[in-house]
Amino acid sequence: MSESVSGQPSHGSKTPSDCTEITYLYLTFDTYIPLANTTITPSARPPTPSPPPDLKKYDNPMSWPNSRKYLMLSLSCTATFLTAYTASAYTPALPLLQADLNAPSPLSVMAGITTFCTGFAFAPMVLAPLSEMNGRYPLFVVAGIVYVIFQAVCGLVRTLTGLLVARLLVGIGASVFSTMVGGVIADMWDKEERNTPMALFSGAVLVGTGAGPVVAAVMAHRWETDGDKWKWIYWHQVIMGGALMILLVVLFKESRGSVLLSRKARKLNEWYEQLEREGYFGIWSGSSSDEASPRGLSSMTAPTSFQRVRWLVKEDEERSSIYKMISISVYRPFHLLLTEPVIFFFSLWVAFAWGVLYLTFASIPIVFRRQYLWNIEQAGYMFVAMIVGAILATVVGIWQEQILHHPHWVNSPPPPPTDSSNEACPSRRRVGDDEARSSSAVWAFMRRHFPADAPESRLYFTCLTSTLLPIGLFVFGFTARPEIPWIAPAIGIALATMGILSIYLAVFNYFADTYHKYASSALAAQSFCRNILGGVFPLVTAMMYDNLGEAKAGGLLGAIATALTVVPWVLVFFGERIRARSPFAKQLEKS
Repeated sequence: MSESVSGQPSHGSKTPSDCTEITYLYLTFDTYIPLANTTITPSARPPTPSPPPDLKKYDNPMSWPNSRKYLMLSLSCTATFLTAYTASAYTPALPLLQADLNAPSPLSVMAGITTFCTGFAFAPMVLAPLSEMNGRYPLFVVAGIVYVIFQAVCGLVRTLTGLLVARLLVGIGASVFSTMVGGVIADMWDKEERNTPMALFSGAVLVGTGAGPVVAAVMAHRWETDGDKWKWIYWHQVIMGGALMILLVVLFKESRGSVLLSRKARKLNEWYEQLEREGYFGIWSGSSSDEASPRGLSSMTAPTSFQRVRWLVKEDEERSSIYKMISISVYRPFHLLLTEPVIFFFSLWVAFAWGVLYLTFASIPIVFRRQYLWNIEQAGYMFVAMIVGAILATVVGIWQEQILHHPHWVNSPPPPPTDSSNEACPSRRRVGDDEARSSSAVWAFMRRHFPADAPESRLYFTCLTSTLLPIGLFVFGFTARPEIPWIAPAIGIALATMGILSIYLAVFNYFADTYHKYASSALAAQSFCRNILGGVFPLVTAMMYDNLGEAKAGGLLGAIATALTVVPWVLVFFGERIRARSPFAKQLEKS
C-alpha cells in the first residue's frame, strides 16, 4: 500500500464507514493500541478531530514507579494503623463508659469490642465483591466516611445499645482498611516482591494495636474527673480519621487492574464514537513501535489498513451479577474452611494468635494493677512493649525474605575462581577449599530439603519465629509477680507480639501463593475466624485471670500456642502430599 507524505495511507485506501462491521477485541495492559484515523473522511470540509484521551492514568499498577507505589502503601498502612488504634483504644475508658452510660457491668461495655470485631468479620464478605466491580477507591472513601461518622457517634451516644451499634458500624467501616489493603498490595507488587510491603502492613496493624491503649490510658487517667474531657479519646480519632480521609480522596489512586482496564476501554470506545460522529471512521492497522506517546497511545511505523473496532475486557464478561458474587463471597470461605484441612488449621492457628492479641487489651491492665498496683496510665505504658515487638518483627520479616532469595539457596553457586596466591600456598588453598565445600554442602542441603521456590518456603522461618508466641505467653504468665521487675513481663509481651506478627504474615503469604484465584476466599475464611475469636477472648479474660491466676492463665495460653506451632512444620514436611489431595489445589494445577 502506498503511503502519503503525512505518514498515513493514501486516500485510495478502503475507508470504513458507519456501514462497516465493528470488530470487538479484548483489551489487556499489554495490548498494542493503534492510532485512530484522524485524517481521512468523506466530508468535503471535515471538522477538527477530537483529541485522544489521556490513557496514562490507566497504566498497569504493577508498572507504576516506586514513588507512587510507596505513597499508596503509606496511605494504606496509615489507614490500617488507625483502625487497629481504634480497636485497642476502646478499653482504657471502660470504667468511665460504664458510669457514663449507666451500664450494668464492665462486661456489658466490653461487648463493644465484640460488636466491633463482628463488623470486621462479616463486612468484607459483602464488600470484597464491590471492590472487584467498582474498584478500591470508592470503597475506601465510602468506608472511611462511615468509620469517621460513627467514631464520632461513639463519643455522643448516651445509651449502651447505641454505643454497641455504633461500634458495630465503626468495625464495618474500619474493616476495609485492614482486610482489603492486602488486595491493594497484590495489585501493585507480584509474588516475589510482595513480602516487604506485606511486612510493613502487618507491622502497622500491631503498632497501631499497641499505640491505642498507650494514648487512651493517659487520657482516661488524667481526665477521669474533668467532666467529659476524657471523650477526647474519641475526638482525637475523629480528627485523625478526617485528616486521613482528605489524604485518601486527594492522593489515593485506583489500583484494581480489571477496573482500570474497563475504564481504559470505555474511554477509547467513547473517543472512537466521537470521531465517527465527526466523520472519522476506523483505526490504522500495521506495524507497531516500542515507543508510546505521552498520552499512552502506541505509535506506528508502517500503517497498512483500516479497521473499525471496539474494546472489551474479559473480566467484565466473566463477571457474574452482584447478587451471585456476594453469595459466592459469603459461601466459599466457609466451604473452604470446612473442606480444606490446610485452611482450617491455619485459620485456627492465626485466630488463636489474634485472640491472644485482643485478650491483652484486658489482661495487661488487670495483671499490672493486681501485681504491681499500677494505675491505668502506668499499665497503659506497657503496650509500648507491643510496639517494640511489632517493629522488631517487621524488620525480621523483611530480612528473612532476603535470605530466602539468596542466590546460593535459589540456584547452585558457580565454582570459586582460582587464586594464584592460593596456588603458591597449598595450606591456604586447602583451608579455603574446605570452607567453600562446607558452605556449598549447607546450601545444597537447603536446596534439596527446603526448596526456595516451594509454596511452603513462606513457612520456613515461621516454624522458628512462631515459637515466640508461646515463649512470650509463658514469660508473661510466670514473671508477672511483685518480686520480679516489670521488665520481665514486658519482654514477654514483646516476644508474643513478634510471634503473632510472624504468624499473620506467613498465613497471608502462604494463602496468596497457594490458592491463587481462591486466595481471597481463603483469606476471608481466616479473617472471619480471627475476628470472631478476637471479639470473644476479651469477654472471658477477667474471669480466666480471676479463676486461674496469672501463672496458670499464662501456662494454659502458652500450652495451646505450643500445640499450634506444629501446624507450619506439618506443612513444610508434608505440604506437597496434602495439596495433592486437595480438590481446589488440583483444579488450580490443571488451570
